Amino acid sequence: MKKIMLALFACSILALGANAQDTPKANISGGWSMVHLNGSNGVSGVNLNGFSAAVTGNLNSWFGLVGDFGVYHGSPSGVGVSAESYTFGPRISFRHSDKFVPYVQGLFGGAHLSASFGGATGTSNPFAFGFGGGTDIAMTGNISFRPQFEYFGLRANSTTQNAERFSVAIVYNFGAK
Repeated sequence: MKKIMLALFACSILALGANAQDTPKANISGGWSMVHLNGSNGVSGVNLNGFSAAVTGNLNSWFGLVGDFGVYHGSPSGVGVSAESYTFGPRISFRHSDKFVPYVQGLFGGAHLSASFGGATGTSNPFAFGFGGGTDIAMTGNISFRPQFEYFGLRANSTTQNAERFSVAIVYNFGAK
């Protein structure tokens, strides 16, 4: 019985090592994003569409660091609204399959918001943060498809604008560790 347990333990250790070898050193992604800024006090929410890109460096098979950048625009009721976000933080990946790699992440940084109507403009530079996750779905070779959903908060002047962000992206994975 001890030999069987030792053999199972050794196989488990070897399997962990093999899994780590399949972990990409880094990946880069880019695709479409929609940010929904929630309304309040009887005002409806606003949808902004745009582009987001991310770069992830994987420190091991489950922990990585992410830099995420996005540009979004919408024109609700003739008001031009634009937003840019730049956030950074940790990502925890669950690599139990080569086909599906789900993850969760927490991102922190900033944003730049601007609105214009009838020649008048206003801007804000709030603290931005996001919590959510997604999954990388392997397509071919180093290419994956990534759906992602996050709660996104924008904090300025002691108030928080709640938002959600949905993204779909193409991911390119660089080398295995």
